[in-house]
Amino acid sequence: MKARVEITLKQGVLDPQGKAIEHALSGLGFDGVGEVRQGKLIELDLEENDPDKARAHVEKMCRTLLANPVIERYAIDIQG
Repeated sequence: MKARVEITLKQGVLDPQGKAIEHALSGLGFDGVGEVRQGKLIELDLEENDPDKARAHVEKMCRTLLANPVIERYAIDIQG
């Protein structure tokens, strides 16, 4: 199975990389772009065949290492 984890900062948390991207886009002439929020995507190949067990395993990975639940939120997509 494959798992995709999309991690983004929670609303209200300062996103300096997003601001830098927003400023750079404006400087390059890309007008009309509002707030930019930057995140990360993690793709995992899992040996687990049960989707519920795979999701639980990835959920534990997120809480333990992949995301900081204090300032980040994450969404898990299990495929296969």
